[in-house]
Amino acid sequence: MKSFKLLGSILMVVILIAPSFTAPADAAEKSDRLRVLITSVNENIKENAKKNYGIRWDFNQQGFTTDITTAQFHALQKNKNLRVELVDEVSLDAKPGSTATATPSDQTPWGMEAMYQNDAITTTSGGSGVKVAVLDTGVINHTDLKNNIEQCKDFSQRNANLVTNFCEDDNGHGTHVSGTVLADGGSGNGIYGVAPDAKLWSYKVLNRRGSGYSDDIAAAIRHVADEANRLNVNTVISMSLGASSESTLITDAVSYAYDNGVLVVAAAGNSGPSANTIGYPGALADAVAVAALEDVQENGTYRVADFSSRGNPNTDGDYVIGKLDVEVSAPGRAIESTWYDGTYHTISGTSMATPHVSGLAAKIWATNPSLTAEQLRAEIQNRSTNNDILGGSGSAAGDDYASGFGFPTVN
Repeated sequence: MKSFKLLGSILMVVILIAPSFTAPADAAEKSDRLRVLITSVNENIKENAKKNYGIRWDFNQQGFTTDITTAQFHALQKNKNLRVELVDEVSLDAKPGSTATATPSDQTPWGMEAMYQNDAITTTSGGSGVKVAVLDTGVINHTDLKNNIEQCKDFSQRNANLVTNFCEDDNGHGTHVSGTVLADGGSGNGIYGVAPDAKLWSYKVLNRRGSGYSDDIAAAIRHVADEANRLNVNTVISMSLGASSESTLITDAVSYAYDNGVLVVAAAGNSGPSANTIGYPGALADAVAVAALEDVQENGTYRVADFSSRGNPNTDGDYVIGKLDVEVSAPGRAIESTWYDGTYHTISGTSMATPHVSGLAAKIWATNPSLTAEQLRAEIQNRSTNNDILGGSGSAAGDDYASGFGFPTVN
């Protein structure tokens, strides 16, 4: 029913699939420092380079990353025994949001009602025992999230590759998507996510400007998989980020996580409605790519938002996930959730659709803890097939390049 295959190339342009909010750059980021990936077929030469320039992340055969000056970069380019490449920087793709509010307009927003197929729902439940690793701009100790924050780590700082017990979100995006996964209503007046009994691993891979590096993202993905194995817990990775082309570091990290039993969920992108616009890592066969739905009925179903990236129309109807395929769709337009100043904010994007599916995965896994990641993925696909999407450009009966298999729901 499905096929998974490792794919690889080099990341050239990277954008985060979600809203951005400007802030001044850190002083350290203004300095003359470049993030590079250094490789060599000569192990001795590579080891000497590590000693000379230091190591941020060691990716073994793929090389190691480090920060060097512009002058050092130009000098290393002349060394025929080393290959030195710039590591791509991630930046946010802006989408308009609403004015923040002190209390949510709805404790169970339309996305929750749609996921639970219940317009009258007042609370949500589920996800106990499952960990959801959100790789984003971090999280704050929001009233609706503080009970569920279990791990908090920062991979984005320039002076240290990993800082534990710190993941402060000074952008807003990470707090927003985390709330959609597992907000628990706080003191009783807050908002609810899909799986409020799950635990959050907040891995900050982007700074307050919403920018970061692909090596930090790849390292965080691998760290999730290692932590899941160390603690022997079922874990979902939720990534509301993407790129127009592929990074071998991130590709290999996603496959490493999936091969080690972690389900990887990623945004499809905001470059629709044209075909073949799905971004990476969502475009990878080892990641579940999520398209965005809006609260509009068309042909008797929800409609795929125009901004939502589309996959490959040549693979319509095959129910096989390969490169550049949208897998499923979920609520993504006008999604209300927790915000980084303790308030609530409404945003649109496939970034917002992704945590709905990540939360669903946690709920299913909590009920069926013996499932493998592949079996969990198959269950999500089956639920999608039972809830076909027929609205929006490119949507059609069955597996289509706009909505994928369909919309997976709780019930």
